[in-house]
Amino acid sequence: MSSATLFPQKLQYLSLGASCISIAISAILVLFYTILYSHGCTQVFGPFNPIELNWSSSTNDVNFATNISHIKFILASSSKTLKSRKPYIESWWQTNGTRGNIFLDSPPPNDFFPWPSSYPPFRVNEDIKKLRVYPKLVVPAAVRLFRSILETFRLGDDGNVRWYVMGDDDTVFFVENLVGVLGKYDHTKYYYIGMTSEAVKSNFDFSFDMAYGGGGFALSYSLVETLVHVIDDCIERYSYLRVSDQLVSSCLADLGVDLTLEKGFHQIDLLGDISGLLSSHRQSPLLSLHHLDIINPIFPSMNRYESIKHLMKASKLDQSRLLQQTICYHKPSNWSFTVSWGYSVYVYETVIPRSLLRKPLETFRPFKKSARPPLYMFNTRLPTVDPSCQAPHAFFLESVETNGGGFVNTTYRRTSRRNLPPCSSSGNHSADHIDYVRVVLQATRRKQETNVECCDVEYVGATDVAHIKLRPCTPGEVIA
Repeated sequence: MSSATLFPQKLQYLSLGASCISIAISAILVLFYTILYSHGCTQVFGPFNPIELNWSSSTNDVNFATNISHIKFILASSSKTLKSRKPYIESWWQTNGTRGNIFLDSPPPNDFFPWPSSYPPFRVNEDIKKLRVYPKLVVPAAVRLFRSILETFRLGDDGNVRWYVMGDDDTVFFVENLVGVLGKYDHTKYYYIGMTSEAVKSNFDFSFDMAYGGGGFALSYSLVETLVHVIDDCIERYSYLRVSDQLVSSCLADLGVDLTLEKGFHQIDLLGDISGLLSSHRQSPLLSLHHLDIINPIFPSMNRYESIKHLMKASKLDQSRLLQQTICYHKPSNWSFTVSWGYSVYVYETVIPRSLLRKPLETFRPFKKSARPPLYMFNTRLPTVDPSCQAPHAFFLESVETNGGGFVNTTYRRTSRRNLPPCSSSGNHSADHIDYVRVVLQATRRKQETNVECCDVEYVGATDVAHIKLRPCTPGEVIA
Protein backbone atom coordinates (compact mmCIF):
# COMPACT_ATOMS: atom_id res chain seq x y z
CA MET A 1 0.00 0.00 0.00
CA SER A 2 1.40 3.37 -0.97
CA SER A 3 1.95 6.24 1.39
CA ALA A 4 -0.68 8.16 -0.56
CA THR A 5 -3.24 5.50 0.39
CA LEU A 6 -2.17 5.46 4.05
CA PHE A 7 -2.44 9.24 4.53
CA PRO A 8 -6.27 9.55 4.24
CA GLN A 9 -6.71 6.64 6.66
CA LYS A 10 -4.40 8.29 9.23
CA LEU A 11 -6.22 11.58 8.77
CA GLN A 12 -9.54 9.82 9.39
CA TYR A 13 -8.26 8.26 12.63
CA LEU A 14 -6.84 11.60 13.77
CA SER A 15 -10.16 13.36 13.06
CA LEU A 16 -12.07 10.77 15.07
CA GLY A 17 -9.61 11.13 17.97
CA ALA A 18 -9.80 14.90 17.91
CA SER A 19 -13.58 14.73 17.94
CA CYS A 20 -13.56 12.50 21.01
CA ILE A 21 -11.17 14.85 22.79
CA SER A 22 -13.31 17.85 21.83
CA ILE A 23 -16.46 16.19 23.18
CA ALA A 24 -14.70 15.31 26.43
CA ILE A 25 -13.44 18.88 26.90
CA SER A 26 -16.91 20.28 26.20
CA ALA A 27 -18.44 17.97 28.78
CA ILE A 28 -15.90 19.06 31.39
CA LEU A 29 -16.55 22.74 30.63
CA VAL A 30 -20.33 22.28 30.92
CA LEU A 31 -19.88 20.55 34.27
CA PHE A 32 -17.49 23.29 35.47
CA TYR A 33 -19.80 26.17 34.57
CA THR A 34 -22.81 24.37 36.06
CA ILE A 35 -20.98 24.12 39.40
CA LEU A 36 -19.60 27.64 39.05
CA TYR A 37 -22.92 29.43 38.69
CA SER A 38 -24.83 27.19 41.07
CA HIS A 39 -22.51 28.43 43.85
CA GLY A 40 -23.07 32.11 43.15
CA CYS A 41 -19.51 32.76 42.03
CA THR A 42 -18.47 36.35 41.54
CA GLN A 43 -15.63 37.15 39.16
CA VAL A 44 -13.43 40.02 40.22
CA PHE A 45 -11.17 41.48 37.57
CA GLY A 46 -8.46 43.97 38.35
CA PRO A 47 -5.72 45.44 36.18
CA PHE A 48 -3.07 44.36 38.69
CA ASN A 49 -4.65 41.08 39.79
CA PRO A 50 -5.29 37.66 38.30
CA ILE A 51 -8.92 36.68 37.92
CA GLU A 52 -10.25 35.74 41.35
CA LEU A 53 -13.23 33.57 42.15
CA ASN A 54 -14.91 34.57 45.41
CA TRP A 55 -17.39 31.96 46.58
CA SER A 56 -20.27 33.60 48.40
CA SER A 57 -22.10 31.86 51.20
CA SER A 58 -25.89 31.87 51.26
CA THR A 59 -25.87 34.14 54.34
CA ASN A 60 -24.06 36.83 52.34
CA ASP A 61 -26.23 36.67 49.21
CA VAL A 62 -26.46 40.06 47.49
CA ASN A 63 -30.22 39.59 47.38
CA PHE A 64 -30.34 40.16 51.14
CA ALA A 65 -30.39 43.84 52.14
CA THR A 66 -27.32 45.09 53.99
CA ASN A 67 -27.81 45.27 57.75
CA ILE A 68 -25.73 46.05 60.80
CA SER A 69 -24.37 42.49 61.03
CA HIS A 70 -22.69 42.89 57.64
CA ILE A 71 -20.34 45.64 58.89
CA LYS A 72 -17.16 45.04 60.88
CA PHE A 73 -15.55 48.09 62.49
CA ILE A 74 -11.79 48.53 62.82
CA LEU A 75 -11.06 51.27 65.38
CA ALA A 76 -7.59 52.71 65.90
CA SER A 77 -6.65 53.61 69.46
CA SER A 78 -3.85 53.48 72.02
CA SER A 79 -3.61 52.68 75.70
CA LYS A 80 -2.99 56.36 76.45
CA THR A 81 -6.07 57.76 74.68
CA LEU A 82 -8.51 54.94 75.41
CA LYS A 83 -9.92 56.32 78.66
CA SER A 84 -10.53 59.86 77.43
CA ARG A 85 -12.33 58.60 74.32
CA LYS A 86 -14.73 56.37 76.25
CA PRO A 87 -17.78 58.70 75.97
CA TYR A 88 -17.40 58.96 72.19
CA ILE A 89 -17.20 55.22 71.68
CA GLU A 90 -20.12 54.50 73.99
CA SER A 91 -22.28 57.11 72.25
CA TRP A 92 -22.66 54.95 69.12
CA TRP A 93 -21.36 51.43 69.83
CA GLN A 94 -24.26 48.98 70.22
CA THR A 95 -23.67 46.05 72.53
CA ASN A 96 -24.77 42.84 70.76
CA GLY A 97 -25.39 44.92 67.63
CA THR A 98 -22.25 46.41 66.14
CA ARG A 99 -19.27 44.16 65.38
CA GLY A 100 -15.55 44.77 65.29
CA ASN A 101 -12.48 45.48 67.40
CA ILE A 102 -10.56 48.37 68.85
CA PHE A 103 -6.82 48.02 68.22
CA LEU A 104 -4.25 49.15 70.81
CA ASP A 105 -0.50 49.59 70.75
CA SER A 106 -0.14 47.83 74.11
CA PRO A 107 -2.37 46.04 76.63
CA PRO A 108 -4.92 48.34 78.31
CA PRO A 109 -4.39 49.56 81.89
CA ASN A 110 -5.59 47.34 84.72
CA ASP A 111 -8.36 49.75 85.67
CA PHE A 112 -10.09 48.85 82.39
CA PHE A 113 -10.78 45.33 83.58
CA PRO A 114 -13.21 43.72 83.57
CA TRP A 115 -13.48 44.94 79.99
CA PRO A 116 -16.72 46.99 79.58
CA SER A 117 -19.43 45.49 77.37
CA SER A 118 -20.12 49.01 76.08
CA TYR A 119 -16.75 48.85 74.26
CA PRO A 120 -15.70 46.85 71.21
CA PRO A 121 -13.48 43.87 72.09
CA PHE A 122 -9.85 44.99 72.14
CA ARG A 123 -6.90 43.59 70.24
CA VAL A 124 -3.24 44.46 70.71
CA ASN A 125 -1.62 44.98 67.33
CA GLU A 126 1.04 42.53 66.18
CA ASP A 127 4.67 43.46 66.75
CA ILE A 128 5.70 45.14 63.49
CA LYS A 129 9.38 45.02 64.51
CA LYS A 130 9.37 41.52 63.05
CA LEU A 131 8.72 42.91 59.58
CA ARG A 132 11.68 42.94 57.22
CA VAL A 133 10.91 46.54 56.28
CA TYR A 134 10.80 47.82 59.86
CA PRO A 135 14.22 49.58 59.85
CA LYS A 136 13.10 51.62 56.83
CA LEU A 137 9.77 52.78 58.29
CA VAL A 138 9.57 56.54 58.79
CA VAL A 139 6.53 56.31 61.10
CA PRO A 140 6.05 52.76 62.44
CA ALA A 141 2.75 53.72 64.11
CA ALA A 142 1.22 54.38 60.68
CA VAL A 143 2.05 50.83 59.62
CA ARG A 144 0.63 49.44 62.87
CA LEU A 145 -2.70 51.11 62.13
CA PHE A 146 -2.69 50.08 58.47
CA ARG A 147 -2.03 46.42 59.29
CA SER A 148 -5.11 46.40 61.54
CA ILE A 149 -6.98 45.63 58.31
CA LEU A 150 -4.91 42.48 57.82
CA GLU A 151 -5.22 41.46 61.46
CA THR A 152 -9.00 41.90 61.36
CA PHE A 153 -9.31 39.80 58.22
CA ARG A 154 -7.30 37.01 59.82
CA LEU A 155 -9.80 36.86 62.68
CA GLY A 156 -12.36 35.45 60.24
CA ASP A 157 -15.65 36.91 59.01
CA ASP A 158 -18.17 34.20 59.91
CA GLY A 159 -19.22 34.23 56.25
CA ASN A 160 -21.25 37.36 56.80
CA VAL A 161 -19.05 40.47 56.49
CA ARG A 162 -19.68 42.76 53.54
CA TRP A 163 -17.89 45.91 54.67
CA TYR A 164 -14.93 46.84 56.84
CA VAL A 165 -15.27 50.35 58.29
CA MET A 166 -12.21 52.06 59.73
CA GLY A 167 -12.27 54.89 62.24
CA ASP A 168 -10.48 56.37 65.24
CA ASP A 169 -11.39 56.06 68.91
CA ASP A 170 -12.80 59.60 68.76
CA THR A 171 -14.86 58.97 65.63
CA VAL A 172 -18.60 59.05 66.25
CA PHE A 173 -20.45 56.92 63.70
CA PHE A 174 -24.13 57.11 62.82
CA VAL A 175 -24.66 53.44 62.22
CA GLU A 176 -28.20 53.42 60.86
CA ASN A 177 -27.27 55.90 58.14
CA LEU A 178 -24.04 54.01 57.46
CA VAL A 179 -25.94 50.78 56.86
CA GLY A 180 -28.27 52.56 54.44
CA VAL A 181 -25.48 54.23 52.47
CA LEU A 182 -23.34 51.10 52.15
CA GLY A 183 -26.44 49.22 51.06
CA LYS A 184 -26.36 51.21 47.81
CA TYR A 185 -23.08 49.56 46.78
CA ASP A 186 -22.22 46.02 45.69
CA HIS A 187 -19.87 44.58 48.30
CA THR A 188 -18.72 41.87 45.87
CA LYS A 189 -16.95 44.56 43.84
CA TYR A 190 -13.97 46.71 44.78
CA TYR A 191 -15.06 49.79 46.75
CA TYR A 192 -13.11 52.32 48.81
CA ILE A 193 -15.69 54.78 50.19
CA GLY A 194 -14.98 57.86 52.27
CA MET A 195 -14.44 61.61 52.14
CA THR A 196 -11.61 64.10 51.87
CA SER A 197 -10.88 66.77 54.49
CA GLU A 198 -12.88 69.98 54.77
CA ALA A 199 -9.57 71.87 54.69
CA VAL A 200 -7.75 72.59 51.43
CA LYS A 201 -4.41 72.63 53.28
CA SER A 202 -4.88 69.13 54.70
CA ASN A 203 -5.76 67.74 51.28
CA PHE A 204 -2.82 69.56 49.71
CA ASP A 205 -0.41 68.17 52.31
CA PHE A 206 -1.64 64.58 52.07
CA SER A 207 -3.90 63.94 49.07
CA PHE A 208 -7.06 65.13 47.39
CA ASP A 209 -7.80 61.49 46.53
CA MET A 210 -7.55 60.03 50.04
CA ALA A 211 -10.23 59.19 52.59
CA TYR A 212 -9.44 60.36 56.11
CA GLY A 213 -9.55 57.58 58.69
CA GLY A 214 -10.65 59.91 61.46
CA GLY A 215 -13.76 60.71 59.46
CA GLY A 216 -14.04 57.01 58.68
CA PHE A 217 -14.04 55.04 55.45
CA ALA A 218 -15.41 51.73 54.19
CA LEU A 219 -13.74 48.93 52.25
CA SER A 220 -15.75 46.21 50.54
CA TYR A 221 -15.07 42.61 51.52
CA SER A 222 -13.83 41.72 48.05
CA LEU A 223 -11.34 44.58 48.12
CA VAL A 224 -9.97 43.65 51.55
CA GLU A 225 -9.73 40.01 50.48
CA THR A 226 -7.37 41.10 47.71
CA LEU A 227 -5.53 43.78 49.72
CA VAL A 228 -4.41 41.46 52.53
CA HIS A 229 -2.34 39.36 50.12
CA VAL A 230 -0.24 42.34 49.03
CA ILE A 231 -0.32 44.55 52.12
CA ASP A 232 3.22 43.87 53.34
CA ASP A 233 4.68 44.25 49.86
CA CYS A 234 2.89 47.58 49.63
CA ILE A 235 4.33 48.69 52.98
CA GLU A 236 7.82 48.02 51.61
CA ARG A 237 6.98 50.07 48.53
CA TYR A 238 5.75 53.01 50.61
CA SER A 239 7.92 52.76 53.72
CA TYR A 240 8.51 56.53 53.54
CA LEU A 241 4.85 57.50 54.06
CA ARG A 242 4.01 59.05 57.42
CA VAL A 243 0.23 58.56 57.66
CA SER A 244 -1.77 55.31 57.61
CA ASP A 245 -4.48 56.90 55.44
CA GLN A 246 -1.83 57.59 52.78
CA LEU A 247 -0.77 53.96 52.92
CA VAL A 248 -4.34 52.81 52.39
CA SER A 249 -4.94 55.20 49.50
CA SER A 250 -1.62 54.43 47.77
CA CYS A 251 -1.95 50.67 48.06
CA LEU A 252 -5.52 50.72 46.77
CA ALA A 253 -4.52 52.99 43.88
CA ASP A 254 -1.95 50.36 42.88
CA LEU A 255 -4.78 47.83 42.83
CA GLY A 256 -6.66 50.09 40.43
CA VAL A 257 -9.15 51.32 43.04
CA ASP A 258 -9.92 55.02 43.51
CA LEU A 259 -11.90 56.77 46.23
CA THR A 260 -15.70 56.89 45.99
CA LEU A 261 -16.89 60.03 47.78
CA GLU A 262 -19.68 60.02 50.37
CA LYS A 263 -20.20 63.50 51.80
CA GLY A 264 -21.58 62.30 55.14
CA PHE A 265 -18.13 61.32 56.47
CA HIS A 266 -16.61 64.26 58.39
CA GLN A 267 -12.95 64.58 59.29
CA ILE A 268 -13.60 68.03 60.87
CA ASP A 269 -10.20 69.57 60.19
CA LEU A 270 -11.53 72.81 61.69
CA LEU A 271 -11.20 74.73 64.94
CA GLY A 272 -13.57 76.68 67.16
CA ASP A 273 -17.34 76.80 66.68
CA ILE A 274 -18.50 74.47 63.88
CA SER A 275 -22.22 75.22 64.35
CA GLY A 276 -22.21 77.08 61.03
CA LEU A 277 -21.09 73.93 59.23
CA LEU A 278 -23.48 71.60 61.06
CA SER A 279 -26.39 73.98 60.45
CA SER A 280 -25.86 73.82 56.67
CA HIS A 281 -25.13 70.13 56.20
CA ARG A 282 -25.13 68.84 52.64
CA GLN A 283 -28.10 66.78 51.50
CA SER A 284 -26.37 63.52 52.39
CA PRO A 285 -26.94 61.24 55.38
CA LEU A 286 -24.71 62.10 58.34
CA LEU A 287 -22.23 59.22 58.69
CA SER A 288 -19.57 60.40 61.13
CA LEU A 289 -18.04 63.24 63.14
CA HIS A 290 -14.40 63.47 64.21
CA HIS A 291 -12.02 65.69 66.19
CA LEU A 292 -14.71 66.49 68.75
CA ASP A 293 -11.98 66.97 71.37
CA ILE A 294 -10.38 69.91 69.58
CA ILE A 295 -13.45 71.93 68.59
CA ASN A 296 -15.90 73.79 70.81
CA PRO A 297 -18.79 71.72 72.22
CA ILE A 298 -21.36 71.51 69.43
CA PHE A 299 -24.11 72.66 71.81
CA PRO A 300 -23.13 75.98 73.45
CA SER A 301 -24.67 75.23 76.86
CA MET A 302 -23.06 71.77 77.29
CA ASN A 303 -19.63 70.18 77.47
CA ARG A 304 -18.30 67.97 74.66
CA TYR A 305 -19.53 64.67 76.06
CA GLU A 306 -22.96 66.04 76.96
CA SER A 307 -23.23 67.54 73.49
CA ILE A 308 -22.73 64.32 71.57
CA LYS A 309 -25.06 62.47 73.93
CA HIS A 310 -27.69 65.16 73.34
CA LEU A 311 -27.34 64.88 69.55
CA MET A 312 -27.84 61.13 69.80
CA LYS A 313 -31.28 61.65 71.35
CA ALA A 314 -32.51 63.04 68.05
CA SER A 315 -30.48 60.46 66.14
CA LYS A 316 -32.37 57.61 67.77
CA LEU A 317 -35.72 58.95 66.57
CA ASP A 318 -34.88 59.89 62.97
CA GLN A 319 -31.28 59.47 61.87
CA SER A 320 -32.21 59.98 58.22
CA ARG A 321 -32.93 63.69 58.86
CA LEU A 322 -30.19 64.44 61.36
CA LEU A 323 -28.54 67.78 60.42
CA GLN A 324 -30.39 67.84 57.09
CA GLN A 325 -31.16 71.46 56.20
CA THR A 326 -34.72 72.56 55.43
CA ILE A 327 -35.57 76.16 54.51
CA CYS A 328 -38.84 78.08 54.62
CA TYR A 329 -40.14 81.62 55.04
CA HIS A 330 -42.60 83.72 57.01
CA LYS A 331 -43.41 86.30 54.35
CA PRO A 332 -45.53 88.66 56.54
CA SER A 333 -42.41 89.29 58.65
CA ASN A 334 -39.86 88.85 55.84
CA TRP A 335 -38.12 86.14 57.87
CA SER A 336 -36.10 83.17 56.63
CA PHE A 337 -35.91 79.96 58.70
CA THR A 338 -33.30 77.24 58.26
CA VAL A 339 -33.82 74.01 60.18
CA SER A 340 -30.89 71.65 60.75
CA TRP A 341 -33.08 68.88 62.12
CA GLY A 342 -32.08 67.58 65.53
CA TYR A 343 -29.51 70.33 65.98
CA SER A 344 -30.39 73.97 65.29
CA VAL A 345 -32.72 76.56 63.78
CA TYR A 346 -31.52 79.86 62.33
CA VAL A 347 -33.87 82.83 61.87
CA TYR A 348 -32.84 85.65 59.53
CA GLU A 349 -34.67 88.99 59.49
CA THR A 350 -34.82 89.10 55.70
CA VAL A 351 -35.73 86.77 52.84
CA ILE A 352 -32.62 84.94 51.62
CA PRO A 353 -32.81 82.34 48.81
CA ARG A 354 -31.70 78.76 49.37
CA SER A 355 -28.79 79.21 46.95
CA LEU A 356 -27.15 81.37 49.64
CA LEU A 357 -28.47 79.74 52.81
CA ARG A 358 -27.10 76.34 51.84
CA LYS A 359 -23.56 77.75 52.20
CA PRO A 360 -22.23 77.30 55.75
CA LEU A 361 -21.93 80.38 57.92
CA GLU A 362 -18.22 80.72 58.67
CA THR A 363 -18.28 80.41 62.45
CA PHE A 364 -15.14 78.22 62.45
CA ARG A 365 -11.41 78.67 61.82
CA PRO A 366 -8.87 76.75 59.73
CA PHE A 367 -7.24 73.71 61.31
CA LYS A 368 -3.78 75.09 60.55
CA LYS A 369 -2.88 78.69 61.33
CA SER A 370 -0.47 78.75 58.40
CA ALA A 371 -3.27 78.07 55.92
CA ARG A 372 -3.91 80.66 53.21
CA PRO A 373 -7.03 81.09 51.05
CA PRO A 374 -8.72 79.17 49.68
CA LEU A 375 -9.22 77.61 53.11
CA TYR A 376 -12.13 75.21 52.66
CA MET A 377 -13.39 72.68 50.15
CA PHE A 378 -16.76 74.46 50.07
CA ASN A 379 -18.09 78.01 49.81
CA THR A 380 -18.93 79.86 53.03
CA ARG A 381 -20.85 82.98 54.07
CA LEU A 382 -19.46 85.84 56.14
CA PRO A 383 -22.19 88.02 57.75
CA THR A 384 -19.99 91.11 57.73
CA VAL A 385 -21.51 93.28 54.99
CA ASP A 386 -24.88 93.75 56.69
CA PRO A 387 -24.87 91.92 60.05
CA SER A 388 -28.39 92.99 61.05
CA CYS A 389 -29.81 91.20 58.01
CA GLN A 390 -27.21 88.46 57.44
CA ALA A 391 -26.48 87.33 61.03
CA PRO A 392 -29.09 84.84 62.28
CA HIS A 393 -30.87 84.39 65.58
CA ALA A 394 -29.57 80.96 66.66
CA PHE A 395 -31.65 78.31 68.45
CA PHE A 396 -30.31 74.92 69.52
CA LEU A 397 -32.03 71.62 70.26
CA GLU A 398 -33.60 71.48 73.70
CA SER A 399 -35.84 68.41 73.49
CA VAL A 400 -37.11 65.74 71.13
CA GLU A 401 -40.20 63.59 71.65
CA THR A 402 -42.88 61.61 69.87
CA ASN A 403 -46.60 61.87 70.36
CA GLY A 404 -49.47 59.46 69.90
CA GLY A 405 -50.34 60.88 66.50
CA GLY A 406 -47.25 59.50 64.78
CA PHE A 407 -45.27 62.75 64.80
CA VAL A 408 -41.84 63.73 66.11
CA ASN A 409 -41.62 67.10 67.85
CA THR A 410 -38.34 68.92 68.37
CA THR A 411 -37.95 72.13 70.36
CA TYR A 412 -35.08 74.56 69.82
CA ARG A 413 -34.21 77.24 72.39
CA ARG A 414 -32.36 80.51 72.05
CA THR A 415 -29.12 80.33 74.02
CA SER A 416 -27.94 83.92 73.56
CA ARG A 417 -29.10 87.28 72.25
CA ARG A 418 -27.94 88.59 68.90
CA ASN A 419 -27.39 92.16 70.24
CA LEU A 420 -27.95 93.77 66.85
CA PRO A 421 -30.57 96.25 65.60
CA PRO A 422 -33.40 94.91 63.39
CA CYS A 423 -32.84 94.49 59.67
CA SER A 424 -34.08 97.82 58.33
CA SER A 425 -34.12 96.78 54.67
CA SER A 426 -36.88 94.21 55.30
CA GLY A 427 -39.20 96.43 57.32
CA ASN A 428 -37.75 96.35 60.86
CA HIS A 429 -39.52 93.10 61.82
CA SER A 430 -37.34 92.12 64.76
CA ALA A 431 -37.21 88.46 65.85
CA ASP A 432 -35.62 89.30 69.20
CA HIS A 433 -38.71 88.27 71.15
CA ILE A 434 -38.73 84.67 69.83
CA ASP A 435 -37.30 82.30 72.44
CA TYR A 436 -38.37 78.92 71.04
CA VAL A 437 -38.91 77.25 67.68
CA ARG A 438 -40.90 74.02 67.55
CA VAL A 439 -40.57 71.71 64.54
CA VAL A 440 -42.91 68.83 63.77
CA LEU A 441 -42.52 66.03 61.23
CA GLN A 442 -44.33 62.82 60.40
CA ALA A 443 -42.52 60.03 62.22
CA THR A 444 -43.43 57.33 59.69
CA ARG A 445 -41.94 59.22 56.74
CA ARG A 446 -38.18 58.80 56.45
CA LYS A 447 -36.17 61.28 54.43
CA GLN A 448 -34.97 60.05 51.08
CA GLU A 449 -31.29 60.67 50.38
CA THR A 450 -30.56 63.85 48.34
CA ASN A 451 -34.24 64.86 48.39
CA VAL A 452 -34.61 68.42 49.67
CA GLU A 453 -37.65 68.94 51.89
CA CYS A 454 -39.72 72.06 52.41
CA CYS A 455 -41.57 73.48 55.42
CA ASP A 456 -44.25 75.93 56.53
CA VAL A 457 -44.00 78.51 59.32
CA GLU A 458 -46.86 79.28 61.69
CA TYR A 459 -46.31 82.36 63.77
CA VAL A 460 -48.66 84.68 65.64
CA GLY A 461 -47.23 88.15 66.19
CA ALA A 462 -45.80 89.11 69.60
CA THR A 463 -45.59 85.48 70.83
CA ASP A 464 -42.27 83.93 71.81
CA VAL A 465 -42.71 80.66 69.88
CA ALA A 466 -42.58 79.94 66.14
CA HIS A 467 -43.96 76.64 64.78
CA ILE A 468 -42.59 74.86 61.72
CA LYS A 469 -43.97 71.80 59.94
CA LEU A 470 -41.71 69.80 57.63
CA ARG A 471 -43.24 68.41 54.44
CA PRO A 472 -42.29 67.21 50.94
CA CYS A 473 -41.73 70.00 48.43
CA THR A 474 -44.42 70.41 45.79
CA PRO A 475 -43.36 69.99 42.13
CA GLY A 476 -41.62 73.13 40.95
CA GLU A 477 -41.68 74.80 44.38
CA VAL A 478 -39.21 77.69 44.60
CA ILE A 479 -37.31 78.01 47.91
CA ALA A 480 -36.68 81.75 47.91
